[in-house]
Amino acid sequence: MKAPLHPKYWIGWLGFGLLRLAILLPYPLQLRVGRGLGVIMQKLAGRRQRVAEYNLRVCYPDWSEDKRQHLIREHFKALGIALFEIGMCWWASDRRLKRLVRIEGLEHLDAALEKGKGAILLSAHFTTLEIGGRLLSLYRPFHLMYRPNRNALLETISKNRREAHFEKAIPRDSVRELLKSLKNNMTVWYAPDQGYQGSNSVTVPFFGVPAPTNPATHRLARISGATVMPFWVERLPGKQGYQLRIDPPIEGMAEMSPEEDGATVNKLIEAEARKIPEQYLWTHNRFKTTEHRKHEKRRKKQGDSR
Repeated sequence: MKAPLHPKYWIGWLGFGLLRLAILLPYPLQLRVGRGLGVIMQKLAGRRQRVAEYNLRVCYPDWSEDKRQHLIREHFKALGIALFEIGMCWWASDRRLKRLVRIEGLEHLDAALEKGKGAILLSAHFTTLEIGGRLLSLYRPFHLMYRPNRNALLETISKNRREAHFEKAIPRDSVRELLKSLKNNMTVWYAPDQGYQGSNSVTVPFFGVPAPTNPATHRLARISGATVMPFWVERLPGKQGYQLRIDPPIEGMAEMSPEEDGATVNKLIEAEARKIPEQYLWTHNRFKTTEHRKHEKRRKKQGDSR
């Protein structure tokens, strides 16, 4: 794919150049600068700040407002770090990254691939999403399912760098290509947690709140015969690096109904989000419900009346 060179992308090129230079910084300094960048990002967040506030209000109704605001601040710091992690993911050497990672559960993945029908690593959108994929590639090859970006420059560079390390990046609407990878006994990284509304979605609880949910995992397992295993990435405290964890296979996934699929996946993601709450992507509009739309309308009216 040819990189766009139109002048409107020049600022983007400059940003990517600075990001590549930033990986020369020592890892502890990247963390420190990333947190500072996150503070700035929060001040400019606007709608994303409001989405995070709404999500935490409905997911943690028993928390005080101060406690929720503290988590939002920590979340934006995690987002700032994630920006530096993108640079490390795309351009850092394998040798440097291996010093920052520990992994457990590879035996589950290897056992699944011995069956010859591929493996689905079920994950979710945490702030460690990008770096987690690169770190996993240090141990085993896999294919990545992703959502293409509307920005031509970002799409070109991200796809190029992902495929340099992940072997193949599959657009999220290319189900046939995903199934082909599984048929070839490949591991596929898959994150179905960005809820949507459509004819195939189901509404099941997430943190006890009805949420539109993508129930495609059981269908992929049923069609391909692939084993489904949860895969998690945790950014460890201080400068310890990262913990990758592949959990044992989810029993009976292929036989589940759409509602059972959605509820099972949501429970797994919720458990991990409760463990490392600042690292889950709270700025994503997870609850695209009627109540959420009413909340946004009330907020807008209140703002207009001031």
